[in-house]
Amino acid sequence: MKTDYQPDWAFYFSNVDDNLSSIATDLNLINIAPVNGQDIVVYVSIKMPNPREDGLSSNEDADDLWKIEDKIIKAFDSNNLNYTFAGRLTSNGFRDIYFFGENPNSMEKQVFSSMTAFPKFEFDFGHKPDKEWSGYFDFLYPLPRQMQVVQNRRVLEQLEKGGDDLTKPREVFHWIYFKTQNELDQFENFTDNLGFETKNKSKTKPSSEYKFVISVSRVDKVGYDEIDDYTLELWEKAQELNGDYDGWETSIEK
Repeated sequence: MKTDYQPDWAFYFSNVDDNLSSIATDLNLINIAPVNGQDIVVYVSIKMPNPREDGLSSNEDADDLWKIEDKIIKAFDSNNLNYTFAGRLTSNGFRDIYFFGENPNSMEKQVFSSMTAFPKFEFDFGHKPDKEWSGYFDFLYPLPRQMQVVQNRRVLEQLEKGGDDLTKPREVFHWIYFKTQNELDQFENFTDNLGFETKNKSKTKPSSEYKFVISVSRVDKVGYDEIDDYTLELWEKAQELNGDYDGWETSIEK
């Protein structure tokens, strides 16, 4: 991988085999994957000694899990292995770490060597051919709905950096693009019934796939427990009408 590559890590919650799961992955890999020569997906499955009741990682195990990950990566790097760290899954009492690489035997050797420093952690090592990187595209990478949740978190983090008190209700603006006037009109009727106010409707550039844009707003709370409820409702309606929900913004309230 190029040394000037900038990863873009994000995490989201999902449901894997009917278990609450946390998935973290490098979103920017979608721009360069599959990486030439890294045709094998490698996983290290670590059994957590003290998982939470919901199967996710506890504070008790967290530090060691980070140390394990760091130690394995440093071992790969110091031995100049050709690999990419693609993501991690935490679910059902296990932390699974995923890599794509060239030489699974060398990677296995470094994993076993690294794990000797953590004797209380049971683990498995496995690998299989994955030239198309389906383990990344079809499993680790978020679905569109999950991506909207990721983007919501990122806006909230920026608000918090600005000193925002997320508990304060405020006007929240949303932008949605449509291919036809009829689809936009249907969406506007939907948002009117939910108490949103239409702020703007206009045509976009003639060359755009989406010919029309609408912006709506409503006074809402923007906390981590509230933001997904109404943004996903707008996102889903936009999807239903072949539209594109382009996100939201608001003022910083202190």
